[in-house]
Amino acid sequence: MQVSVETVGTLGRKLKVAVPAEDIEKEFSQRLKKLSQQVKMPGFRPGKVPLKMVEAQYGNRLLEEIAGDLIQSSFHEAVVREGLRPAVGPRIERKQPTRGKELEYVAEFEIYPEIKKLDIQGTTIERPVAAVADEDIDRTLESIRKQRTTWKPVEREAKSGDRVKIDFSGLMDGEPLQGGTAKDFFTVIGSGTLIEDLEKGMIGVRAGETRNIVATFPADYRHQPLAGKSVDFAVNLHEVAEAVLPEIDTEFAKQLGVRDGDVAKLRDEIKQSLEREATQRSTRVLRERALKALMDSNDFELPKSLVDAEETSLKRYGQTSGVRLDEAALKERARKRVAVGLALAEIIIARSIKAEPARVRAKLEEMAMEYESPAAFVQYYYEQPQRIAQIESLVAEERAVEELLAQATVQDKPVSFQELLQLDTQTAN
Repeated sequence: MQVSVETVGTLGRKLKVAVPAEDIEKEFSQRLKKLSQQVKMPGFRPGKVPLKMVEAQYGNRLLEEIAGDLIQSSFHEAVVREGLRPAVGPRIERKQPTRGKELEYVAEFEIYPEIKKLDIQGTTIERPVAAVADEDIDRTLESIRKQRTTWKPVEREAKSGDRVKIDFSGLMDGEPLQGGTAKDFFTVIGSGTLIEDLEKGMIGVRAGETRNIVATFPADYRHQPLAGKSVDFAVNLHEVAEAVLPEIDTEFAKQLGVRDGDVAKLRDEIKQSLEREATQRSTRVLRERALKALMDSNDFELPKSLVDAEETSLKRYGQTSGVRLDEAALKERARKRVAVGLALAEIIIARSIKAEPARVRAKLEEMAMEYESPAAFVQYYYEQPQRIAQIESLVAEERAVEELLAQATVQDKPVSFQELLQLDTQTAN
């Protein structure tokens, strides 16, 4: 087998391969003979069909199959011989296979970059550590109360924080605004559901009254034709209702799963939950800071094919989750994820890191705590090898980060729980 390698840019490689004609002929003869034992043709007993007849009918298909198989095996042999590490599968260009001639093809692909520094030795990294205070528990309880808000109709003027039931219709430049009409529409004044001018314009209106409100759309409004435009809205207000929050009492505690309704137990459960969240977030922040330190100490080109694939994945995730990034932010996020993934993969290989079954199980059980049926969640992953492989990859990356941190100096820095929540954990996510 003849092999030549051409370098294209930093990471691009063009591999030219010629598989000897005798290899093709040997494989063709073996497969043709085997096939002749299986095919059926009128007038011949099974296994007695002449080879020439089998070749005439199936020869071209056999050659195509052989070409595909030989390209796959020879490509693997060639990259091993040349010491190349393809980042993704190759793009193959080949000539039509012909008996008696070499099988020639060109494989174009990108290789993994060389990452020279796989440690952060000598680096000092701060780990934020937060204690959960009573006010954090109070804030969480207040949030839960708001989630359980009920609404009581009132006979007074509407104010900020009230829920109103309205009909409205809009005119822009004297013409009906497309999509600017609704009936029996509920909104909370000040919630930002409608544009600010329209919500503020309803303050002071009573049930049964109609008010004309001139509202200007923000200059950066998501629907560009309306950005910065003024619209005349006719608003008919049917109902004003004020928020009624539940009391934090025995009944409230029971609704949240405390069987005996002990509010003190409820507060203790909330505290434990917040402490778990604080620990997890502190770990994530430390991880991202370690990875940032690793990235800051390296400068390597990324395979375009991997970055493009990551961009596509992020776009797809954004479409299903509703989390949208502008094009520049999406490209930067994709580049960071690919760079970090490559660096962690190199550390895992260099240090022969394995994902121990016990730790994989522990990771799954930790993830399962966020679901209603933890046992079903764990079982789902163990049902398919490719699913559990995802968790094994996560565990191996966690171990790689631990190896990084073991060589750095980690200093704890006390912060409040609220400060911890504001810290950025998106360095490489």
